[in-house]
Amino acid sequence: MSRAEVPRAAAPPVPAGRGRGTASGYLALFRNELRLVFRRLRTRVLLGILALLPVLIGVVVKLNTDSPHDGRGPSFIAQTTQNGVFLIFTALAVALPVFLPMTVGVVAGDAVAGESAAGTLRYLLVAPAGRTRLLAAKFTAGLVFCLAGTVVVTLSALAAGAVLFPLGDVTLISGDTIGLVDALPRAALVAAVVALSLSGLVAIGLFVSTLTGSGIAAMAATVGLVITVQILDGFPQLDAIRPFLFPHYWMSFGDLLRAPMYWDNILKDLGLQAAYVAVFGSAAWARFTSRDISA
Repeated sequence: MSRAEVPRAAAPPVPAGRGRGTASGYLALFRNELRLVFRRLRTRVLLGILALLPVLIGVVVKLNTDSPHDGRGPSFIAQTTQNGVFLIFTALAVALPVFLPMTVGVVAGDAVAGESAAGTLRYLLVAPAGRTRLLAAKFTAGLVFCLAGTVVVTLSALAAGAVLFPLGDVTLISGDTIGLVDALPRAALVAAVVALSLSGLVAIGLFVSTLTGSGIAAMAATVGLVITVQILDGFPQLDAIRPFLFPHYWMSFGDLLRAPMYWDNILKDLGLQAAYVAVFGSAAWARFTSRDISA
């Protein structure tokens, strides 16, 4: 392919001086993937929605401070009116089942199929030796987006909580009280666990993205799969398989709001996500490295 034939939307090539097997070559691909993901208007809109979500939740809670907690949802939601820090945990609890997975599904599903539809994938795959590194760069960029999404929700919730509610010592759901200085690192730990909980979905979305040349179809299939699996996870009749569904332990981050912190379900969650990454990451690699770029 001549230089004139390269589509304008194509990501910049890895400099020739950087060997295809070197770490610097991978870093160049990774930086290109990050630019590709975060320069898209769609990504910025999704992050904007995630930033707006805690504000809306905070306003709703503020307007209903006289309404008693009805017992549904995580018990720390009732703590939000007493301490704005709890808006972080409330916002993550609301975002994790729906909003965060949908945004991650859109980004991961579009990773390969979107470039195929745009005509840039063929250019990126002209050197078969670089396919594994390219797929790894796309997966890592997806993980960075997961972290960016949770950080946006966390920071927006902290800002909204500071404006709408008092800040101070935090009473955990176990009844213990910790200072604000200790609560903020715990909130950061919760955000990190939530981001890692979405890693399996990134691998699934990446695999789906290698199966089709339509970005819209890949995004719709990934988001549809998230919705379907979460519906299945709600059926008690499926208790035998529910622990193996990737969203089953997503809400286990609430165990970090106890003293001492409970790690059993969180470790199960992270182990389950690692298994999904291994299985669907391998499937995506097998499909991607054997893909016919002339198709």
